[in-house]
Amino acid sequence: MSRLFPRKLDLANGAVEMVHGSGGKAMAQLVAELFAAAFANPLLDQRNDQAAFDVPAGRMVVTTDGFVVSPLFFPGGDIGSLAVHGTVNDVAMAGAVPLHLTAGFILEEGFPLAELARVVTSMAEAAREAGVAIVTGDTKVVERGKGDGVFITTTGIGMVPPGVAPSGDRARPGDAILVSGTMGDHGVAIMSTRENLGFETGVLSDSAALHGLVAAMVAAVPDVHALRDPTRGGLATTLNEISHQSGVGMALREADIPVRGEVAAACELLGLDPLYVANEGKLIAICAAEDADALLTAMRAHPRGQDAAVIGRVVEDRHRFVQMETRFGGTRIVDWLSGEQLPRIC
Repeated sequence: MSRLFPRKLDLANGAVEMVHGSGGKAMAQLVAELFAAAFANPLLDQRNDQAAFDVPAGRMVVTTDGFVVSPLFFPGGDIGSLAVHGTVNDVAMAGAVPLHLTAGFILEEGFPLAELARVVTSMAEAAREAGVAIVTGDTKVVERGKGDGVFITTTGIGMVPPGVAPSGDRARPGDAILVSGTMGDHGVAIMSTRENLGFETGVLSDSAALHGLVAAMVAAVPDVHALRDPTRGGLATTLNEISHQSGVGMALREADIPVRGEVAAACELLGLDPLYVANEGKLIAICAAEDADALLTAMRAHPRGQDAAVIGRVVEDRHRFVQMETRFGGTRIVDWLSGEQLPRIC
């Protein structure tokens, strides 16, 4: 108990109030007893409005992401761990080592403090497991009915090792296309919890930090041409993005794309294509054909890449089409989505 806060927050029964966003004593207590306690590290503990830190020489990368997933808690994760994993992965797709995160919270009046504490605790655990610190942040409160419990915005900072430069504009004809594991797990896990879709499945979200896998990959093949995590829009949309960035086409083999049986069954039930369903713990890698075996071996040797596979190749195509050889021997265009299959997926 402190002189400033004579009563501790009631994390079991309390709720977010407008006063928690006022900038006064109530907000200071929420920050001190919940956020600062969970995210404690030397930079955050300075309690400044920013974090100052030294960085090694080299190229720095920075990314920002917002998380509005619904529901907040889902099989295999929640909005807190997802916010860490998603931002760490965006940094890692540059081949970078993540250093620090920032976090901004938009809280809705009336949101139970017990649920907020659960989100914050999960976020802190995910950051510790990923080896990154949340070094600064912000909290705002909106009136009841003008939010949806909690929204989180994160920024990630990382450093790229010398000689590593993956980019979406570096795919070249003849390159191999690889994925690190099964497609569509996260999206199906989210869909299984939606009231209007409710169905039973044992699929868990694949939400996970991928920088350890990326480090092993670039150690084996420093000149990986492109890395990308296929989140919203899934594998199909992400490959179309890379095709347009690089001015190339892609030829995929459906039989080689790993998809869990449960995911395929759920998608068939809902009339969806698993290639367009979101992932939060998988990546796409594009490399020179002669490096594909070494890269695949490195991926499969890592726990996050045990189901890695080569799924196709980059081809010359002025139309920049992504095409796929089907299991029946035909060919179809794997086009962009014209809309969104499922909103609020991350």
